[in-house]
Amino acid sequence: MLAALVLVATGCGGQGASNSASSGGKGGKVFVALSYSGNAWQDEAANLALAVGRADPNVKVTKQIAGTDPQAQISQYQSMIASGAKAIVSFPVSPTALNNTIRQGCKQGVKFFMYDATVTEPCAWNVSYITGAPKDRPNDPFFGAQTAQALVDMLHGNGNIFMSRGVPGNSVDQTHYDTAMAVFKKHPGIHILATYYGMWDGSTTQKETSKALAAHPNVDGVWAEAGEGGAIKALQAANHKPIPVTGENSNYFRLALSKNWPGVSAGSPPSSAGIAMKMALQVLDKGENSVPKDIELHLPWVPKDQVKICTGVKFTGGCNVFPSGKVPDEFVTEIFDPDLLPESSLTAAQDGHLAAGTKLQPLPSDLKEWTQPPSRRYITRHACDNGWKPGPLPSGVQGCVQ
Repeated sequence: MLAALVLVATGCGGQGASNSASSGGKGGKVFVALSYSGNAWQDEAANLALAVGRADPNVKVTKQIAGTDPQAQISQYQSMIASGAKAIVSFPVSPTALNNTIRQGCKQGVKFFMYDATVTEPCAWNVSYITGAPKDRPNDPFFGAQTAQALVDMLHGNGNIFMSRGVPGNSVDQTHYDTAMAVFKKHPGIHILATYYGMWDGSTTQKETSKALAAHPNVDGVWAEAGEGGAIKALQAANHKPIPVTGENSNYFRLALSKNWPGVSAGSPPSSAGIAMKMALQVLDKGENSVPKDIELHLPWVPKDQVKICTGVKFTGGCNVFPSGKVPDEFVTEIFDPDLLPESSLTAAQDGHLAAGTKLQPLPSDLKEWTQPPSRRYITRHACDNGWKPGPLPSGVQGCVQ
């Protein structure tokens, strides 16, 4: 299974947190608990959650890391609950193994907010993009399916490909893989030469792609999850001709696309963690009915002809990647969300504090645009709403049908 829990060291509750912050009321102790801290995405996501939490003077935010073992995360959740936690914002190691502990915490009044990965326990909130669709194509869900179809299209339905997966046993990776395979199975001209785990890390992906290239130099395309910049670097190091690569949102990858490398950038926005923290703060302030339980973020979608290099430190004027040297190659670009996380900045993503002069903004009063459709809840909840039943979606994966 995947990764660790987050939080290390107690961060102050922002500007002016007081000793009474954990005593009750609208604030209290809030924990950030991410798993797998070994890549840029996890670090940026945790920092965005911390930045939002620290900006609220009514809460005291603590970050911890538990490791890759679900039992370690369970133990850490239990310690957080026992310490008087009011909310836990977390990247969960497992969609099901944590449920009993989460349920026990909910009965004691603790609120749980999962970001990116999800859990099936009904009392928890899920904030994820894994079933989401591009904003301009709301009926085309799933990162795995959409990037697989894009690769098929770029190869005109025929070619040899690599599949660079994430972390073994992780529910996000499994969803991506399953939805991608649902597409590839429809195209007999697509042949998978090698499947390997890049651990959502650029250097690991580069190493594993290089191994695959040594055995299969006749590859025509690469389907990749996070770490896709490493796939490009492996191809470049082997003097391989540019071939289509679909991947996530690393700065190096988008810069490669801007130089006419064929591909599309999509994938997970680290902003989900900051949004989950905002939801936690709102629930503590306004009650648990103030935000929906199932938030589905839009799937970022940037083909090579839509890459635009920024001149500043914000995504303005349609830009969507930073110049070389501005941020590390592995920096994940999707830290901004103008609707749900307008407070985000490079400062927040890199050091866990909002930029000077930035104040928290309320969530939109109407979140229908970001509420996960009932048809896709089986992916994240392993259950369907009343009036729905499990059944195949048009993409070929299991969902809910009326």
